[in-house]
Amino acid sequence: MSFLNDSTPISDHDSIRFKESLPVPTLLDGLRILVLEDEFLIAMDVEQLCRDHGAGEVVIARDLTEVDGREVATQFDAAIVDLMLGGTSTLDFASGLRAAGVPFVFASGYSDADEIKASFPGVRLVGKPYSGEDLVQAVAAACGRASPG
Repeated sequence: MSFLNDSTPISDHDSIRFKESLPVPTLLDGLRILVLEDEFLIAMDVEQLCRDHGAGEVVIARDLTEVDGREVATQFDAAIVDLMLGGTSTLDFASGLRAAGVPFVFASGYSDADEIKASFPGVRLVGKPYSGEDLVQAVAAACGRASPG
C-alpha cells in the first residue's frame, strides 16, 4: 500500500481498485416518498432502503394525523402504506391516494390479501416480513419504472 507522501510508486493493482465504480441504484432515483409506518425500526429501515435506491426525499408518518391536510399529491411521487397505523385502518387514506393519482404499495403483515386485491386492483401488497428488494421493486413498478436486468 502506498501513501500520498510516500515515494513508493503506486502499483497497477492499486490504481485499478480506485477506478472501479460502484453501481448506482436508480430504481427510486429522485422520488419523493411518503412512508406510513407506525413501527419505528421498520420505518427507519424503509427510509434507508429508499435512500439507498436513490430516493430524493423520504418522509415518515407514524399516524394518519401527521398527514391530514397535507397536499400529498403535490408533495410526494409515491407512498408505502401500512394497512394499520396504531390500530387505525389506512384504507380511506389509500383511496385518497388512488383518487389523487399518487402511486402506492401496501406493506403490511395484514393477512387478508383477497380483500385488498378486490378493493385495490393493481396495487401490490408486499407482506411483512418482506425483503427490501421486493419492496423497492414494488414501488418502482407502481411508478412505472422497470427493474434493471
